[in-house]
Amino acid sequence: MEEKYLPIGTVVLLKGGTKKIMITGFCGVAESKSNKIFDYRGCPYPEGILESSGSALFNHDQIEEICHIGYKNEESIELSDKLEIIRNTKNI
Repeated sequence: MEEKYLPIGTVVLLKGGTKKIMITGFCGVAESKSNKIFDYRGCPYPEGILESSGSALFNHDQIEEICHIGYKNEESIELSDKLEIIRNTKNI
């Protein structure tokens, strides 16, 4: 996969997964692992977030398949570039 950060609304299938996940955010932190930052936050697709604990946290390298690309414009491309710079600077 060439892009590091996929846009919000992108639907993916994770390696070993059976349920599709829709990306809803970036740089999520797990409550149990406060020092671990994940590339993405997501929710089950097509159900969406049904409860506050319904978020999935995952990294780009865990994506098996991109099923649908979310909306992209100049703002989302700029954000993706900034996130990549921050990630490389912090070596997260």
